[in-house]
Amino acid sequence: MNTPSNKLREDALNYHAKGRPGKIEVNPTKETENQRDLSLAYSPGVAEPCLAIADVPERAYDYTAKGNLVAVISNGTAVLGLGNIGAVASKPVMEGKSLLFKIYADIDAFDIELDTTDVEEFIRTVKILEPTFGGVNLEDIKAPECFEIERRLRQELNIPVMHDDQHGTAITSGAALLNALELAGKEIDQIKLVVNGAGAAAIACLDLYVDLGVSPDNITVFDKDGLLSKDRTNLVGNQYKYTTDRHPAGYVLADAMVGADVFLGLSVGGVVTQDMIRSMAPDPVVFAMANPNPEITYEDATAARPDIIMATGRSDFPNQVNNVLGFPYIFRGALDVRATEINEAMKLAAVRALAELAKKPVTDVVSRSYGTDGLVFGRTYILPKPTDPRLLMTVAPAVAKAAMDSGVARRAITDWADYDLQLSRRQGQDNTFIRRLTRQAQQSPKRIVFTDGENLTVLRAVAQVIEQRMAVPILIGNEAVVQRMLDDHNMDLGDVQIIDHRSPEQESLREAYAQVLYEKRKRKGLTLTEARNLMRDRNYFGSVLLEQGVADVLISGLTRNYPETLRPALQVIGRQPGIQKVSGMYVLLSRFGPLFLSDTTVNMNPTTAEIVEIAETTANAVRRLGIDPRIALLSYSTFGSATGDDAVKMQEATAILQKKHPDWVVDGEMQAHLPFNQELMQASYGFSSLADQPANVLIFPNLSASNIAYNLLKEIGRIEKIGPVLMGLRKPVHVLQLGSSVREVVNMVAIAVAD
Repeated sequence: MNTPSNKLREDALNYHAKGRPGKIEVNPTKETENQRDLSLAYSPGVAEPCLAIADVPERAYDYTAKGNLVAVISNGTAVLGLGNIGAVASKPVMEGKSLLFKIYADIDAFDIELDTTDVEEFIRTVKILEPTFGGVNLEDIKAPECFEIERRLRQELNIPVMHDDQHGTAITSGAALLNALELAGKEIDQIKLVVNGAGAAAIACLDLYVDLGVSPDNITVFDKDGLLSKDRTNLVGNQYKYTTDRHPAGYVLADAMVGADVFLGLSVGGVVTQDMIRSMAPDPVVFAMANPNPEITYEDATAARPDIIMATGRSDFPNQVNNVLGFPYIFRGALDVRATEINEAMKLAAVRALAELAKKPVTDVVSRSYGTDGLVFGRTYILPKPTDPRLLMTVAPAVAKAAMDSGVARRAITDWADYDLQLSRRQGQDNTFIRRLTRQAQQSPKRIVFTDGENLTVLRAVAQVIEQRMAVPILIGNEAVVQRMLDDHNMDLGDVQIIDHRSPEQESLREAYAQVLYEKRKRKGLTLTEARNLMRDRNYFGSVLLEQGVADVLISGLTRNYPETLRPALQVIGRQPGIQKVSGMYVLLSRFGPLFLSDTTVNMNPTTAEIVEIAETTANAVRRLGIDPRIALLSYSTFGSATGDDAVKMQEATAILQKKHPDWVVDGEMQAHLPFNQELMQASYGFSSLADQPANVLIFPNLSASNIAYNLLKEIGRIEKIGPVLMGLRKPVHVLQLGSSVREVVNMVAIAVAD
């Protein structure tokens, strides 16, 4: 391993030592605020779950953390690139592995470092720990001992066991192999595979590749002592499966590389030359995964063969084979069905799920993480990125289903949509609200016209909308331009409708729409000539398209400022009967659940009557989304504690709302912290209807206050936002902010369709 710089060493040591030493801690999951809580948590109340488990051991999954607890176990004999550094020195790595389990799949993990190199002692120790854990992740144990340890534990334990150094690499590289061969146009059962390295990871890879279809007769393996030939006497375990007598004495790696389709390296850096790469078959696949230095550098390999498809173990090159793509989600799926083991069917399911995910359009979350829009399935993108939030929702269900189908699951998942919701909550983003709206939209998809059809963000959002069957998109834009963008980014939107509103072919439609606009605005000073010119503007064209019933919803604004996109909607669609002011609502997905903020986009300084109307419009919109509104009217004053125009306005609006809607939960005026501090509300303002539960609808006195508030919340609090949702128009039109993300556009579609 390279010696780290002094700065890196200093930063790393400080990182692990600062504050509370280490990277993980234990947090209680139940109330512990008083003596009654403690009497339930421990004596005497704890006796009840103990007795229940004594009667039915399976109930341990219901009453304890066993079902979400994995042991990360090592003896420190093969740590990263550090080698045999011993059990206690391996602890930072095992803590790190435990951290990855938590942040990627919400699995609690305890690291256990065993100070033994005796195989029987190691196995015996892990066996007697079985009642504690729902699964065991073996880590950094040297070969050949790791083979026997995993084999015995898988055989003798009744919970999932996986040595991630072997199978994590195999699963991730297996997905990469499937996609690389697809791009190269090669059949897996015909390829010639050369391997350098015969340790735990290499043998596990070969076992899995054979399960995927690679012929053992087409595999040639080398280790530090040369070819794995049948006359070798210094091999162990499964290494004998890959010996051969097909080659003459003196046969070396350079000989084997001639005409090879695939090279797999899990050995040491620098053992492959450019000449070896040049000698390979057309479209060679090279997995050079020695760390930190690959068998051949990415630069040298790609310079030698421009047609190469290459992967390494490093994050600074394309196609990183990273175990984090596999193990958190494999264990998540296994735990969720209480699997008794992680079998070959589950591993293969993970491989195929990863391979398929890499073919889907990349989300903007991932693109932003890597600072590029160029992540498209192809030679430099054959595996998903570790930051892809879809990994949990893709791999875990595939593994869980494979466990059920192969008969090793003790618990069946029957409602897969509900399981998706559970996984979504585990991601730390609590998408329950938006996931519910998505499901709602899927049950009754609507036609949505996107006026920014030539925008990459919109196209990526539309791809997701189509994939999730949330809506039927209609794009306004030049069809040739749109198709070129789709081709450049390897996207396929199927038979999505594209309307080029400026093309000669649409002249008659433009004329018809101009007549519609003219009839609506002729007594507002608009001439027919001006109406015809406005029909070349995509927002006016889209608004008339919506008005004429060609679409059900219009979404715009991604490339124009807000007034320019709102004005056509007001002129063409108009307000709902009885509505005096259109207003805008933002949804923030907070730890309190969804918060609805109004008016955040339209009205500069609304009057008391307009505040009342904004509150009513927002409450009705929130109800349509399936949530009971609890409304707080905000100000710098709390129940008359200060004077001033805004305070008086919000007091008066509150009084009107309470009189008009006596059954509503609505109160104000109040400062912004109060609706979420139930303890303070109950102690000081127990008379308020918001004293028992926090507010979920916040009404602001003016545009300045609301705009500042939601921007601060979403940025500093890192709260996901949806909106703005326009309220008060006769038909649904939604004007996105400039620079909205793909996720925000998709979420807007969910809300628009559900609404």
